[in-house]
This record gives sequence, C-alpha cells and structure tokens, in this order.
Amino acid sequence: MNDIFQPKLISCLKNYSKKQLGRDVIAGIIVAIIALPLSIALALASGVAPEQGLYTAITAGFVIALLGGSNVQISGPTAAFATIVAGIVAVNGMSGLVLATLMAGVILILMGVFKFGKLIKFIPFTITTGFTTGIAVTLVIGQLKDFFGLTYTHSPIETMEKLSEAVKCFGTINLQAMLIGLISLAILIFFPKIKYVSKIPPSLIAVIVCAAIVKIFSMDVNTIGSLYEISASLPKLSVPSFSFETVKNVLPDAFTIAILAAIESLLSCVVSDGMIGTKHHSNSELIAQGAGNIVSALFGGIPATGAIARTAANVKNGGRTPISGMVHAVVLLLVLVFFMPYAALIPMPTIAAILFVVAYNMSEWREFVHLVRKSPASDVLVLLTTFVLTVVFDLVVAIAVGIVLAAILFMSRMSNVSDVREWKAADDNSKQLPIPEDVYVFEISGPMFFGASDKLANLCINENAKAIIVRMSGVETLDATAIHKLESFVGKCKSEDIRLIFSHVHDQPMKAMKKSGLYAEIGEENFLSDIESALKYASEITKTY
Repeated sequence: MNDIFQPKLISCLKNYSKKQLGRDVIAGIIVAIIALPLSIALALASGVAPEQGLYTAITAGFVIALLGGSNVQISGPTAAFATIVAGIVAVNGMSGLVLATLMAGVILILMGVFKFGKLIKFIPFTITTGFTTGIAVTLVIGQLKDFFGLTYTHSPIETMEKLSEAVKCFGTINLQAMLIGLISLAILIFFPKIKYVSKIPPSLIAVIVCAAIVKIFSMDVNTIGSLYEISASLPKLSVPSFSFETVKNVLPDAFTIAILAAIESLLSCVVSDGMIGTKHHSNSELIAQGAGNIVSALFGGIPATGAIARTAANVKNGGRTPISGMVHAVVLLLVLVFFMPYAALIPMPTIAAILFVVAYNMSEWREFVHLVRKSPASDVLVLLTTFVLTVVFDLVVAIAVGIVLAAILFMSRMSNVSDVREWKAADDNSKQLPIPEDVYVFEISGPMFFGASDKLANLCINENAKAIIVRMSGVETLDATAIHKLESFVGKCKSEDIRLIFSHVHDQPMKAMKKSGLYAEIGEENFLSDIESALKYASEITKTY
C-alpha cells in the first residue's frame, strides 16, 4: 500500500521550518479570502444553500490537504461541478446528491488503489478543452437570470432550456440589478490592475462595495438573504438513507463526479508541479480526493476537487506544503462561525458577475481557438463534438462520445501507418542481402491490432515458394485479432508444405504468440533474431527440398 498511498504532508514535515510555517499560514489566509465568495457563489450556482459551499471547502479542503499527493493543492467546490450538481439536485434532491458524492468518493479511492492515476493522461487534450469550454458556457448561461434580474415563468433545469427562458423573459430585466452586475464586473476586471492593491482579492472588494451600495440606496436587487436562509452553524454529520433504486439512479452521476474530480485535480497537480518544481503522487491524490468527497457529503457539502486558480494563488503567496491548504480550511471555518450572517447582504448580480469571471478564466478559449485553427480535422471534430454535447446535453454524454470518437479516429490513424508488403534486399540501405530462390520475404510494420489486422491478408503464398520469412522489426504490438489472422496464414503454409520463418519479433508480439500457442505451432527454431540469420536459415532449408 505504501507505493500507492504517499501523503505529501509526511515528507514535507521532515525538513519543515518556522519560516515556511509563516509563509504557509499567510498563503492559507489569502487563499481562504479568495475562496470565501467563490465557495458561496459556486454553491448557489449548484442549486444548494450558500453555506454548503463553505462546508465543502472546509471539510474536503482540510482532508485532501492532509492526505493528498500534492504539496500545494487547494480543493473545494469548483465551477466544473456547478451545472452537474444543479442537475442532480433538481432530479434527485439533496439526498441523491449526497449519495452520488459518497459513491464518487468510493470510486476515486478505488481508482487510486488500483493505480488509475496514470491513466488520466490517456484522455486527449481536445476532450478536456472541449468540455472545459463547454462547462464555462453553461455556467454563464446559468447566471443570466441573476445578472439581469430576470423573472422566469418556471425553473428550467437543462442549459438550453435556461437559455431559451432567458431570451423569452428578457423583457422582465431589472435595470438596477444589471447596474450592480456591471459595477461588480468593472471591479473584478479593473481592480487587479491597480498597482498597490492588486493583492487584495477583487471578488471580496466587489462583494463589499456592491453590498454597501444596495443597502445604502435601498435598491430593488435580490440578495442572498432575500432568496435563501443563511446558516452560521457548524456542519453536522448526517448519514443518508438510500435504496437500491436510488443507487441505480445516481450511479451514472457518481461516475461523472469521480471522473471529473480525477481529471481536474490531477490537471491542477500538474500545473502546480510546473510552478514549484515538484512531482505529485497521482494515486495518493485520487485516494485523498475520494476521502475528501466522502467527508464533504457526510457533513452537508457538495462534490469537491482541486481548484487550479486557488492552487496557483497558494503558490504565488508562498505556500509550499499541505499546511497552507489546511490553514485555508480552518480560516473558512472561523468565517463561517463569526461572519456568515453578513453573507445575506451579498447581491445576486455580484455573485453572477463573479461566476462570469470564473467562467472566462476557466474557458481556455484561446486554446480552443488555437486548436480549431491549427489542429488536424479529426481533432477539431472531437473538440467541437465534446463542446457542443457538453452545452446541449451534459458532461456524461460529452466525455463518453468524445472518448469513443477519439479512440475510433486514433485507431484509424494507426491502421493507416500499419502495412504488410513484400520485402526486397534493396530495402535494407545498409547491406545488399541476397534472397535465396523460392524464398519470399514479407515485412510487417506498425501496430497489428483489430483495426489493422485485415492488412495481414497481404501475406500471400506464391506457388513456387518453399519458405516464407515474415520480418516484424516494425511491429511493437500484436492483439488477438492479428494472432487469429496469423494462425490462418500458418495453417495455409503447413497445408502447402511451406516453411514459415519469423525474424525481429519484439517482446510483446513474442509474448502474445507464446500465450496463444502460435509460437509452439510454428516451432522455436523458426524464430530468428535478424533478417541475415533468417535468410541464411531459409537458404539451408530450401537446399533440402
């Protein structure tokens, strides 16, 4: 288990100093100030109570920092989960969300135990970019109501329904709400450019300034307090009741949460590794993410994962060990207990503006445009398909279709580089190798798998052949379908009394041949290390005919 679960906190404490403790505490406090309005905003975007965002950042943030495989990861609610969580709550209620999050936690732990951390790299960049940009668009659409102060005729769940409702009800626009939204956006965009105050989180300034404006001028603008009941109580342990039917209903949601949490947290780890020159332990991080989500669900939170922006802020402010992540959670706990009632004053258009900026920052639109302009058509197809399906349907459909489409296109490319052709001595640039009379040589190149195995039909038998050499120097992989095709060719050679010889067989194809019994059927003596040996051996055999 030690090679799977290696919390970074243990190694970081070995040479820990008072100086680094001070830096970690300062970084943790700053990140908590950044996380405060974000956690509340993301909770509201997820369709849950505002304090549940803080519950998530406190419980999951602390546990993941304590157990995680990254030095500086900051975890909590993220924008990627907002539309997913809102959909689960709308369909299955809070009990369904709690159960889905618990199950996702278990799945994440199993992913870590079975060392799935390295497998995340097999998800193409086009898919991660497509669904990230798609999530950003859905987040923006979901906030149109609060930003413009619209009055909806019903409560739509799906993204396209929300867009349709926003367009239909745009005549109900509240100009005071829009003004507060625009002021909030102006603060969020321009405040960081002011030289001497750029370190203060602009979202915190936007919340304070706009709450004061709404209160002082008694503006007709919805606030958190006018729409939700605010609780400053500590999160309480609650184990949900469930049935087999509920488990079956939320199982797809649980897998969605787990896969997205794994992808986002490990991407965040990779980014932070580049910033501080360390190397995270992916499987430990998955186990920690699983434990964090389980604790979050049990204490009234929502799904959590590594937050790239908050992790980057942690690094930039001096955080270098998991202590900063734990301090961030403790500071948020103190805020929850002593200052949470003031959250009732926060205007909803300000929350929407904060989420607009979050969506913009996470959208990766520059990467999206670059991929569309510079990538092969097949990659652009995967990118656009994933993006459109994320917006129109949901993330489960988008990732599933995207991965299947990417796999099919990849197999098509691999089959195009695979080939079976007759080999001539002149093909070898280093030597002129004479081919004995009545000996034919074929060269197989590229991966031989089910998508390319039909090319093995090019292995043909000449009526004058006494021996056939199959050169496999360019074959690194061989699957069951290719083995089956080779078995048929071996059978034909035996029926025609033709000696079949193989040269340059690499490790994986050799193991596959031995396991299938094909190696024994061909005979150990008919496997040679190089083409020179194979030609010499074939020459000796043909003399005996």
